[in-house]
Amino acid sequence: MVAVTQVEALEAYRLRVRFDDGSERTVDLADELWGPMGEPLRDRDYFRQVRVDPELRTIVWPNGFDLDPDVLHGDYRP
Repeated sequence: MVAVTQVEALEAYRLRVRFDDGSERTVDLADELWGPMGEPLRDRDYFRQVRVDPELRTIVWPNGFDLDPDVLHGDYRP
């Protein structure tokens, strides 16, 4: 399992995410921001409040919305 080490909010609901294996991905979340947890992130100022939670080892917003680091990395296989 990879861990997120750094995140930067970009325009158009995209994030630049860096991982502990040295890789970096640009993740487009525009289609993922729905429901009671995702809707608040449609506010661009709120979206930019993303941070890395060192305990969870992934990104998180103030309302508790987070994403699995393996999904962000592109390793998730259902």
